[in-house]
Parts: sequence; structure tokens; C-alpha cells
Amino acid sequence: MKPRKALTIAGSDCSGGAGIQADLKTFQERDVYGMSVLTVLVAMKPDTWAHVVEPVGLEMIREQYATILPGIGVDAVKTGMLPTVPIIELVGELLAASAVPHLVIDPVMVCKGTSEALFPENTYAMVKHLLPIAEVVTPNAFEAAQLAGMDGISNEQELQDAARRIHDRGVRNVVIKAARIFPDRSLDILFDGRSFQRWEEPRLNSTWTHGAGCTFSACITAELAKGASVPAAVATAHDFVQAALHDAFPLNRHVGPLYHKALAKSGRG
Repeated sequence: MKPRKALTIAGSDCSGGAGIQADLKTFQERDVYGMSVLTVLVAMKPDTWAHVVEPVGLEMIREQYATILPGIGVDAVKTGMLPTVPIIELVGELLAASAVPHLVIDPVMVCKGTSEALFPENTYAMVKHLLPIAEVVTPNAFEAAQLAGMDGISNEQELQDAARRIHDRGVRNVVIKAARIFPDRSLDILFDGRSFQRWEEPRLNSTWTHGAGCTFSACITAELAKGASVPAAVATAHDFVQAALHDAFPLNRHVGPLYHKALAKSGRG
């Protein structure tokens, strides 16, 4: 039996911890064949870990996409870092025209290791061009506040309010990752427009979390490609990331990634 296929449309993290690299590793570990459309190159200054960002040209993005669709075909697609409004608009146009079976939007707004958010107009473009065609969106608490038009999120009631507001933007399922707003726990919530489901863990005392968001959304994408329901896919992704966080390690003095090597059989399913 041929493996299911998943596509990531995202940026390259040359350190290997996040972006395209984390997505493809996760697809492989979840027994899904991974393909990619590169949207941006990201490098880091060794002394400060300041990010150097170089977007890929629109025509090259279009050509990469055509290689996959209609060139090959996919069972599920996820997006990651889309650095400019024209790139967001193009990706939204391509995905809408393809009517992909499953679409997961990871609304990347900050490069880990920096405090610089992407421009607010990128958020507006995501809301307009990506959320209405998505099956799942996976913001962290900061990204959820931006998508919901809120000043911030500091408790579970505000998480639920944000999820409802984001769902009103047209996406079918909202998954918010709240790893930093509670002092003693982390929480993932899923809202499908009718009810909430939640996954809670004691907060892990680690700063080595690079790639957690990418891995989480990529795992959901892989499970959807294999035919899982959204709640089952989120449950698997939650377990998968928790296992990876326990094996995370410092890559250098600036950042530490989730550890992937031993994860092929972790998580559910």
C-alpha cells in the first residue's frame, strides 16, 4: 500500500529545528510521505541569533506548487511561515483553486528566538485568504489574540472567547496552544463551532521548545492525511509533541529543538 502524501508550504529553518525541516521530519515519523513548497529562507546570526529572512519569489512559489498540484497530488496540506501579504494571497489562491482534501493553517507570526512579530497586515491577509478555506487553524495564544482581534489572552475563558471569534472568521476547527499563559500547566483546546475539547499537562520546565508549533501542526496534517478525525489528529499531535519536548536538547546557547529521532512510534495510532 502506498503511503499517504502531505505537503508543507512554509519557510526553511537552516538550523533544522522548525519550518520545512520539522514538518518533513514529522511527516516521515507519522508514516506519511512529505513534500514541500518553500516560501522563505531563514538564517541566524551565530552571536545573537538575530534572524535574516529572504522571501522566495512569487513565480518560484507558483512553480513549486504546480510540481505538487496538479503534478503529484496530496492527501493533506499545511502552511507555516508566509512572510508577506503577496505570498499569503498567492498561497490562498492556489489552495482555494486546488480544493485540497485537508488544510491546516499554522499562522506563524514570530520567529522563535526573536520578539519581532510579522507585520499586522499579514494577519489581516491570513484572515481574509486562508481561514475561510481551512479545516484547522493552530495558533498559539499570541497568534490567537491577533487573529481574534483581542489585546491578549491570560486565562482559559479568554482562550475560549478567542476560539469563538476565530471560528467566526470561517475556519471549521480552531486549536489554540496555550503553553505560556499558565504558570503550572500547558493547555491545548479544540473548538469545532459547537463544543470544546481540552488536553492539559503539567508545564514542562524547559526552554528547549524550538519547532514545537511546527511539529504540532505537521502531526495534525499527517494524521488527517491518513484519515483520522480532527479530534483524533489533535490528540495524537498533543501526545507526539509532549514526548518530543521531554527529549529536547540545547542545540547551542540560543535555542534547543524538539528531538525527533526516537519518535516514530510515540503518540497515538
